[in-house]
Amino acid sequence: MTLRSTLDFLLYDWLDAQSLTVRERFADHSRETFDAVLDTCERIAREKYAPFNRTVDTEEPHFDGEKVILPQATYEARKAYAESGLLSAAQDYEIGGMQLPYAVEAAANSFFAVASISIGSNLLTSGNANLLMAHGTALQKEVFALNEFNGRWSGTMCLSEPQAGSSLSDVATRAVPDGGDFESDPLGPRYRLTGNKMWISSGDHELTENIVHLVLAKIPGADGKLVPGTRGISLFIVPKKMVDAQGQLTGVRNDVALAGLNHKLGWRGTTNTLLNFGEGKFPVGGQAGAVGYLVGQPGKGLACMFHMMNEARIGIGMAATMLGLAGYYASLDYAKNRPQGRPVQGPKDGAAAVVKDAAQPQVRIIEHADVKRMLLAQKSYGEGALALNLFCAKLVDEQHTGDAAAADEARLLLEVLTPIAKSWPSEFCLEANSLAIQIHGGYGYTRDFPVEQYWRDNRLNMIHEGTHGIQAMDLLGRKVLMEGGRGLQLLAGRINATIERAIQVPSLAAHANALGAALQQVGAATKAAWATGQPADALANAVPYMQAFGHTVLAWVWLDLALATLAQDAALAQPASVGRMGAMRYFFHYELPKIGAWLQVVSTRDATCASFPEDAF
Repeated sequence: MTLRSTLDFLLYDWLDAQSLTVRERFADHSRETFDAVLDTCERIAREKYAPFNRTVDTEEPHFDGEKVILPQATYEARKAYAESGLLSAAQDYEIGGMQLPYAVEAAANSFFAVASISIGSNLLTSGNANLLMAHGTALQKEVFALNEFNGRWSGTMCLSEPQAGSSLSDVATRAVPDGGDFESDPLGPRYRLTGNKMWISSGDHELTENIVHLVLAKIPGADGKLVPGTRGISLFIVPKKMVDAQGQLTGVRNDVALAGLNHKLGWRGTTNTLLNFGEGKFPVGGQAGAVGYLVGQPGKGLACMFHMMNEARIGIGMAATMLGLAGYYASLDYAKNRPQGRPVQGPKDGAAAVVKDAAQPQVRIIEHADVKRMLLAQKSYGEGALALNLFCAKLVDEQHTGDAAAADEARLLLEVLTPIAKSWPSEFCLEANSLAIQIHGGYGYTRDFPVEQYWRDNRLNMIHEGTHGIQAMDLLGRKVLMEGGRGLQLLAGRINATIERAIQVPSLAAHANALGAALQQVGAATKAAWATGQPADALANAVPYMQAFGHTVLAWVWLDLALATLAQDAALAQPASVGRMGAMRYFFHYELPKIGAWLQVVSTRDATCASFPEDAF
């Protein structure tokens, strides 16, 4: 089963994406136009990305003292992507967009992710421009966002600092009004920024003529001190090169300097940088301080940035998913072609129960039950996560184009599901990559095969855009409680609707009952975690809670996929249908039972970890 056939089933047979074309925004589209976009992206990924995945891994970015050097393949891939129009796929026709549903855009981007995740910086550029379209002034949209959408410029998000990491409350970058230019610049209130940012993906390169940094910084109070916590954080546009109100480069370099490149375990094709803002290396107008333009209101920067962060989190979930699937496809091919071992036979003449006849020819390793187990695990993780992420993408479409009630429901479901959509694939599709290495045996641990690179690339996804632990605390500490738990209730309603349909199908009834029991366990554990009302008690086991919650969501996804499969192919005459049903059964038999152990420590508010004394380590 190819990625394209999987996407076709998920988009059209499960999510019914073509039904979106009855809405005014998508009225010019049809399945034919959606397929044309998928065809184009599949071709570009096959020609410009996949052949160079190993190249960009071995030829890491380096700084020659003046600029960052990348392989030529990266330039060609980025150019092809920009020319495809995918950077502005979901935008209005009036600004050069295609007005595609986000679900179709996400599916199209999956081809690039499975071909080579570390080529290009497309995810952040689109997210950067989308944020500006939501929160920027009319001129900021025209000058910065539109030039990102058309591929002329690229974008970043600059949150983390060396001393702060994920703790945005401790951001120390300062922004002060830029003297006489403060109110007079048409691009917005003008500030001078000083500070250091770290872990900035695509923070410096020569792929585009300019880079638009979105930077979190604090404006000092009247006493010159920074406001503690996140209340004082504002958001600024800080271009690498200065531009005028017409979007033309002025020939002046902004005071943003590359302080160094981070050398990573994976994603080596993407530059990851330390940036110094306002160190005086490139003084603008003879004055130190990077010029930045305020986005939105002072002190409201974090709310603006979450527009980009939430989009990026779903994107990271998709990246993790596609790396998991890339490893699955590679190990499946290897297992079909690698001969090793012989079939197990019954006992003969009182010999041990396990007998192998060495005179028999070797079998391919896919014929061994344990190899099938590892392949089924990868298939259930990868295809299940892909379905979840595309479901979330369609919720984005519902939020933007549905009626008021449907849009509000989609918003709340996205709030609850975003931590899962980001973190579940980043954990379990990484496990899929580990299993892909295992199937290859010793060869998997060498660079002769791609699976070791997929694992290295995927290991980052549990860390960036909010670490695993932060997502878990967000889920249990905020998302399941918000608006009186209404989001959790909405999700439970969706799950119960699937259970009610599946319980009428004899072959699915047992799975429906298992999912119902799991949902009850999650609900009970949520209440038990908060029984004392103390966040420290509840959140001590937030990660096991998120694992159990995620497994329950994925079991729901798989049961819903099974219903769609039977509706399409009741007799299970197609291998793809048999494959989906088998992956569903695997997940229910091997994976869903794990939630009991995870929820046990949540429900009892087990303090083993929280109370363990430091000196006992």
